[in-house]
Amino acid sequence: MDPSKRPSAWNRALSMAERTPPTRNRYVDFLRAASIMVVVVGHWLIAAAYVHNGKAELGHLLDLSPWSHWLTWALQVMPIFFIVGGFSNSITWQRAQQSGKTYAEWLDSRFRRLVAPVLPLLIAWGILGAGAGLLGVAPATLRIGSQVALVPTWFLAVYLMVILAVPWTYRLWKSLGLGSVAVLALVAALFDAVAFGAFSAGGDGVAWLRWLNYGFVWAAVHQLGYAWRAKRLTGWRAPAVGAGGLAALLGLVHLGPYPISMVGVPGQAISNSLPPTIALLALGMFQGGLLLAVEGPARRWLDGRRAWAATVLVNAKIMTLFLWHSTVMVLLLGALVALGGLGLGIEPATGIWWWSRIPWVAVLAVLLLPFLAAFGRFERAPRPQAGGGTTPRAWRLLLGSVLFCFGIALLALDGVGGGRLGVRVGVLALPFVGAVIGGVGRGSRSR
Repeated sequence: MDPSKRPSAWNRALSMAERTPPTRNRYVDFLRAASIMVVVVGHWLIAAAYVHNGKAELGHLLDLSPWSHWLTWALQVMPIFFIVGGFSNSITWQRAQQSGKTYAEWLDSRFRRLVAPVLPLLIAWGILGAGAGLLGVAPATLRIGSQVALVPTWFLAVYLMVILAVPWTYRLWKSLGLGSVAVLALVAALFDAVAFGAFSAGGDGVAWLRWLNYGFVWAAVHQLGYAWRAKRLTGWRAPAVGAGGLAALLGLVHLGPYPISMVGVPGQAISNSLPPTIALLALGMFQGGLLLAVEGPARRWLDGRRAWAATVLVNAKIMTLFLWHSTVMVLLLGALVALGGLGLGIEPATGIWWWSRIPWVAVLAVLLLPFLAAFGRFERAPRPQAGGGTTPRAWRLLLGSVLFCFGIALLALDGVGGGRLGVRVGVLALPFVGAVIGGVGRGSRSR
């Protein structure tokens, strides 16, 4: 087709929107798109770079303005994504069971869909890291810059691990219903209580227990998606869950050891997200209950052609948007610092700085567009060619997932910098080893 006659992204979205079956719950897609957009803008706002007297500093808004910690109750929307994930995973797992698919066949497409878009990002940062080392960029600068760029990948590591457990968490849901949320929440609360009790007693021998809550807290939030799909959060139940979550959250931050901020703050002894605490679970209940309470009018609004087409447009590139937005910001900041601090001379958290965030976000959004165009195609999960090989065995998918998740978790925690070549080659290789073991790229083509 002549490129000049190719339909625009908006027209393609309109065309896809018009073909949407009436049975689809459009609110699920809207919440997925809206939550990722909030994450993107939130990350762009939190980074508070400042060049003063020729010295560049990468500040953190939450560190500079304690009042902004309350904003994280709206900006920390990863619980919404897990609720949406629970809704979607319950549908696909039910269908897989009804059609006689194996666990491996069900997991295969999800593994490839999550893993494939991450690999180009890691390749890019491997090249950037090696190039920065050759150019003499300070290792600390590379570490911080790459860590900021790759920190969004922590979510994928946790989400993939939650997906691996779907057969068991769904079985728990079928057995206990909403009680399954309570069971997981109680286990998470127990781990928090033991760990924080050890802190207050001057010990840290059981502090590692808190890291287990990556599984229990996020699995509990994921169960809320099962409840939504099963229509157990309709009518008065949704606002009741939201009110209960808000009451629990207020109690935890005012009476317990939990900070107000729902994301990590530099220098703060306790983080609600690294690892997650039951305060984050309470936030998920609050947000989920509130948003499901308005599902009816929201779905009627999404019946509108333009509102639904905009949702389709965002979801078409949602992984690319999520994965590359921080890289675009880091590259722009690096360029501005190299230009003598152009545009970075406004003191962060001041009135004029807040007004400057409008053009700041606009510029980043424009710069992100070519990345969406270049890397968006990796979101389309490849399907095996005819005769292109069988589904990998379940053990390979499980092992590949663990290696992939461990690798990107390490990169999200400490970036790519280090090692003889300027990058941590071994750590950077882990996600690729996991992807190969899990069968990504085997005899496939893009749809």
